[in-house]
Amino acid sequence: LDGEIYLKTKPTNNLKNTDTMAVIPAWDVNEDGKVNIDDIRLVIVDIGVDTPTTLHADVNGDGRVTVADLQLVIDNLDNPTTAEAPTLENDSLTAFNAESLRAELNRIGTDTSAFSEAITLLQHLLANIHPQKTALLANYPNPFNPETWIPYHLANHSDVVIIIYDAQGIVVRHLNLGHRDPGYYTNPGRAAYWDGRNEIGERVASGIYFYQLQADNLSLLRKMLILK
Repeated sequence: LDGEIYLKTKPTNNLKNTDTMAVIPAWDVNEDGKVNIDDIRLVIVDIGVDTPTTLHADVNGDGRVTVADLQLVIDNLDNPTTAEAPTLENDSLTAFNAESLRAELNRIGTDTSAFSEAITLLQHLLANIHPQKTALLANYPNPFNPETWIPYHLANHSDVVIIIYDAQGIVVRHLNLGHRDPGYYTNPGRAAYWDGRNEIGERVASGIYFYQLQADNLSLLRKMLILK
């Protein structure tokens, strides 16, 4: 496709004449100067809709809002001259991944090819979103009995180990998670899991414990509570 159809212009500094125009790439759907998850959301809302709700959701200018428009936005998320890569700390992305995403894709219809293609593209996008720094998050549930999940963010490829200590600083359990790719290890399918047992399989007593993340050349420590 001719790249010229991807460009939009609008007056700068609220000028009414068109002598001074700002060139805005078409994949910046909401024209806020950033190419991020909000632009993806606007395109998804209008996929397959007869009358698009967003003026610029037809990114490639072919007269229809399709997965091809979504692909253009996704392709330009990593463009350092136009894009702002989304992060999971962003509230709009968190909401988008949960209720909003399910509602909008369900509206497209699960029996359509557009739905399958959109899911594939979004999975690819989210799989390539990396945190900017490694972090150890609060375990959940906390207090807990007898099991808990320990979420963390990993900024770089790293071997990951979580060590559980009792209140006296004695090692209770090593969780060797192996080599992990950068990403968000926060849900029960990805977070570290501790069954409340020590190295020989005995359940530990109630009380305060500490968990330490060793990864990415960092050592991070937090507190948790077993309450029986």
